This record gives sequence, C-alpha cells and structure tokens, in this order.
Amino acid sequence: MASGTGRRRGAVAAASVVALAGLAVPSAGADDGVTTSGGVVHLANVPKPESMGRSPNSDLAFTGDYAIGGNYSGFVVYDISEPAAPRIVAEVVCPGGQGDVSVSGDLLYFSVDYPRAGDECGAPSAPATDADAFEGLRIFDISDKANPQYVAAVRTDCGSHTNTLVPGADGRSDVVYVSSYSPSEAFPNCRPPHDKITVIEVSHDAPEDAAVVSEPVLFPDGGHETTTGCHDITAYPARGLAAAACLGDGLLLDITDPLQPEVVERVQDENFAFWHSATFTNDARNVVFTDELGSGSSATCNERIGPERGANAVYALDTSGESPELEFRSYYKLPRHQSDTENCVAHNGSLIPVPGQDFFVQAWYQGGVSVIDLNDPDRPVEVGHFDRGPFHPTQLRTAGSWSAYYYNGHVYSSDMERGFDVLALTDPRFAGAESVRQDEFNPQSQPELPD
Repeated sequence: MASGTGRRRGAVAAASVVALAGLAVPSAGADDGVTTSGGVVHLANVPKPESMGRSPNSDLAFTGDYAIGGNYSGFVVYDISEPAAPRIVAEVVCPGGQGDVSVSGDLLYFSVDYPRAGDECGAPSAPATDADAFEGLRIFDISDKANPQYVAAVRTDCGSHTNTLVPGADGRSDVVYVSSYSPSEAFPNCRPPHDKITVIEVSHDAPEDAAVVSEPVLFPDGGHETTTGCHDITAYPARGLAAAACLGDGLLLDITDPLQPEVVERVQDENFAFWHSATFTNDARNVVFTDELGSGSSATCNERIGPERGANAVYALDTSGESPELEFRSYYKLPRHQSDTENCVAHNGSLIPVPGQDFFVQAWYQGGVSVIDLNDPDRPVEVGHFDRGPFHPTQLRTAGSWSAYYYNGHVYSSDMERGFDVLALTDPRFAGAESVRQDEFNPQSQPELPD
C-alpha cells in the first residue's frame, strides 16, 4: 500500500506562483470561423497564459466566484464574479501531466501522472522506467486565491490520471478516488493487470497527513481481457452511487461506504474504444458514458467514422431489483461533421440544472461545445452549439474544448490552446437554470440539484 508524503502547511511554497490579483485579461476578440446556434452566446475568452508554455489546458473545477483551470504545467485561478469579464488572479507552475483538478473548501487536489524525480513542484521529469519516480496526488491550500500554497503529496501506484472527490459527511474531511491506467509495460509502477483504484483520505485540518487508505480491486475475477485500469469516475454521493469509465468497461459502484466502493454492475459495448467518463441524470434514472475514440487526438466526427463510435452512450439505470441494472438506450454523436484537421470526440460535460428537465452541455475538442436535450433518452438531440472551426486549416493539431460545464448561470469551457471561454444560454427552455446556485462544483462529484 502506498503511503502519504506530507509537507507542513506553509512551510515550503514549492510551486512558482504568478500573482495577478485584479488584473483584467481582455477577450481574444472575434474568432474566425465561429458558428453558434440555439441561443448560445460567446461572452468572453481569456487566452492561455504564457506561464503555461505550450502545455494544453485540461479540466475545470469551481469554488465561489472562482474557476480553477488545470493544465499539463500547473493550474490557473480565474475570478468569474463578472462572467463576461473573467480575470486571472494566479498562475501556479507545477508540471506533472494532465493536471486534473478538484476543490474542497480551501483545498485543491491536483493529479500527477507523468513520472517526476521528486514530489516537489520543481522536480524534473523522470524516466518511465524509474520505479522510484513520484506520481500521485498533490494538495494545495487555496484559501488565498492569489497565492496558492503547496502543502502535501500522496504517492499512488500508476499515478493519478484523474481524481474524484467524495466529500466527508462531517464537512471536514474528504475521500478522493484516484483513477489511473497502464499505458504500457514500460512503466514499472503501472504494469497490467492494473485492476484497482486508489482511495485517499484527507482531513481539512491536517491535509499534510493525507494518505492512501485502501486500493479496491474492481475486477477481482483476474481474467478480464479488456481493462487495465480506470480513466475516470463520477460520484453521485447523495445517491450512494458512482459510475466508472474503465477503458473497456462501464461500471456502476455502490459507494455507501466511500472507503470501500463495490462494483454492482458492469457493461461493455462493441462500439466503444475507450470508456472515458460518465454523468448521471439528476434523478439517477440514466447514465451517460463517453467514448474517447482515438484518445482525443484524432478526427472522428465525420461521415466515415459514423454516429455510433466516439459517441455518448445513454444507459437506463434500474435500481428496483436486488441489484442495479444498466440497459443501453441510445447513442448521441455530434451531428455537425468536422473536418479531417479537427480532433473531435465525446469529452467532458455536465447537466444544465433546469428543474425537472434533462439537458447536458458537453465539450467535443475541436467539435466545440454541444448543448444536448436528453429528455428522451432514446433520442437525444443537439439544441445548441458553439464551434470555432479548425485550429489549423491544413494540419491536424490537437486543440479545442476539453471540458464544458454549467456553473451558476453560465457555461465555462477550457480550450486546450485558446484558453478559457464563457458562454451564455439565452434559449427560454433553459429558464430556471440560472436560479440554481452552488458554492462549489466538481463535475465528477455530482450534486443533487433541485427538481
């Protein structure tokens, strides 16, 4: 079992923090080739800061009037108190891979899945063959949004590609699920079979003592051929459930005991190449799984690939029997064909909290942002979109919206190359969503919304 390697709060500010409190960042201006529909309005863009270099932006988390944007070189803190005029207040340089982020009170959890020579932010990269290299979870104190402090690191086997927050019932502790998978046998800490996730427990009062508390094996049969780890997990704590996307399988987990998640249902799909992420409808009657065909770097939103690969798959969730069951209902694929120079595939999104309705906003890399009506799970349809057009007119370059989430009245998108975008939804069918306010939002830790 891996152990925590702690740092005393405030003892070492190992990350390079660029404090920019109060600095307004202008919009990038008009975008060539932009198309929108369904009352989707582009309000603002904040270009990716120079401190992040050529590293792509990744996922988002939200706390109060702030959005935290992950990046392969660290993370950026945005003030979104005025959504049409977002401002960067801090840039934290701390490389380590994808940089998946979750927030809980004054703490930020940051994933590291590229081997480093040490757990400090300034540690250089390490060879994949180095069994002593650090990979895992970093913890920051973000009580001062303009000056985040690095306070702890927890090493995990196979690193942390993504992390999922399950808030503790006492409000002063968290459980964090770490998902990772083995890209090849060249990684000594990540050799198949890698059938487990890592569970970390964190006390808000002593985050430096964070440690691994369990490593549940999700495929105990030992004989499966399709899965060598999990890519991401979406928890729905209010329902005691989680949906795990585990490369070749979609899993439903019972998390009534968060420290010991238990697999209660497993599905496979011959059209899925890489089970990537999941989202529950608010009533938990359906689960949307995504397939990241081509690992997000290929042009798959075209006629040649078709409507059933690189798509969402909607499953009905029946909990009326002794054991929950998932039943396939339909696929949803971006209806707007993209060019062969645009990487495009189903990626991260969240519910739009219209009471009693099922609407979903989702990123599709260079396919842009799609607004989806899920009210008929057998026939999901696009009702709005934002699409910039190709990042490069003649070459396939990896770019576009990594994630698009609805938070407190607006949609926020993390574009890998073009930065941070803010969208408004003006269609009357979304009336009521703006009245749903949250103090904190981690899209992979779904809150139960007003019905």
